[in-house]
Amino acid sequence: MNARATGLVIGPLAFAVTVLTAPPAGMTEPGWLVAGLVVWMASWWMTEAIPLTATGLLPFVVLPLGGVMTASETASAYYEPILFLLLGGAFLALAIERTGLHRRLSLAILNTIGTGGGQMRLLLAFMISAALLSMLISNTSTALIMMPMALAVLAGGSSANEDTATSQTEGLSGALPMGIAFAASIGGLGTIVGSPTNGIAVALLDDMIGLKISFAQWMLYGVPIVLVGVPIAAVLIARVQRIADRPFDMRAAHEAIADDTAWTIAERRLVPIIAITFALWMSRLWVAPYLPEGSWTDGTIAIIAALLLFVLPDGTGRPLLKWDEANRAPWDVIMMFGGGLALAAGMQASGLAEWLGNALLPLEVVPLVFVALAIVAMVVLVTEFASNVATASAIIPVVASLSAALGLGEQAILLAMPAALAASWGFILPAGTGPNAIAWSTGRLTIGRLVRAGLLLDLVGIFLLVGMVWMIAALV
Repeated sequence: MNARATGLVIGPLAFAVTVLTAPPAGMTEPGWLVAGLVVWMASWWMTEAIPLTATGLLPFVVLPLGGVMTASETASAYYEPILFLLLGGAFLALAIERTGLHRRLSLAILNTIGTGGGQMRLLLAFMISAALLSMLISNTSTALIMMPMALAVLAGGSSANEDTATSQTEGLSGALPMGIAFAASIGGLGTIVGSPTNGIAVALLDDMIGLKISFAQWMLYGVPIVLVGVPIAAVLIARVQRIADRPFDMRAAHEAIADDTAWTIAERRLVPIIAITFALWMSRLWVAPYLPEGSWTDGTIAIIAALLLFVLPDGTGRPLLKWDEANRAPWDVIMMFGGGLALAAGMQASGLAEWLGNALLPLEVVPLVFVALAIVAMVVLVTEFASNVATASAIIPVVASLSAALGLGEQAILLAMPAALAASWGFILPAGTGPNAIAWSTGRLTIGRLVRAGLLLDLVGIFLLVGMVWMIAALV
């Protein structure tokens, strides 16, 4: 029996146990029922027994029938303002892809950083480009955009006699695809819209313990980690791939991606929208007091920007974004996201969250930094074998309950932020992330080097995520 079939059976069985047996001491019957639902959803999410979005519909059935919440209350739990931030961000990303601005941004960075110097500089240029793009659009889309350019560079800069299968996996030939994949995942940590797991963590923490993290606050923690993480990943990849031992024609590589095409009107009109949107996100907390309470949110700003895309012409007689293009937004992720919110609401309403927190109280005698390191290590391990979104949805509620039980208050950020970031920190397996799968499909990676580089980055990441978050929190 494979993992998917095992998960398909274990999930409902675990729920059946909670239906047929009495709850543990101190736990309410509704809480015990929701505990079974948590195990059911976690097993289906982590084994992908059925589509992830379909699993997200379970709370709407179980919570009302179990008497935990009414159908109306459960339905309302599926929607939070953070969803509109993700939706507006998705529309912006689709407009960037539609106009071709993503390629323009990548080439600009490459021309600025990667026109001279050695192979390490070129590797860093591609990785920085991928990381910056991944703050705006999904890491998978970033990898899809950057990979063809990387292959063109490799074709232009490799020696004519290096056409064997072995040469195509050594040196920069393997380092560039691997670097793009790793940097795309790391870059997604920089902003809330960079990865769905970021938005899930923000919404769950707000719902469960009232910890509010704004777009600007997330960037305060996320961007420094990207700035440090990308060079570390580049060094590890360069060492594992031994890029210095393989010749490469940098001049020919640069000529392979040169592009003197003039900026289109659509690109010129889209850039100010993106810039203004980010400026509004960064200044939201200063502007909000002058507007009706609760009206000026990151989601509100994102939707205003999205509406402009449907109104402003692109210079060719059409708007910057049409609905058939916008309809490619990740609706499935949004619905699955809602399932995680509904599950968290059920944990709160049933008393399960409070019971979990109290059960974890013995950890209060352990120094908090060691608790954070243990949680991050666990999340990194789990996310190597399970969907990032599923990992965040299953583990962040437990972290929130622990933070509440320990009475951390605003210091909950010391546990919650590293755990949220760790849900996207998995680099070992070819199928572990979308970018890894895309890099693997180039045929330029070997499993041994990928696992070695990914494992080293995973281990470094455990200390990097906790260390950076704690240092930034101490400063601010």
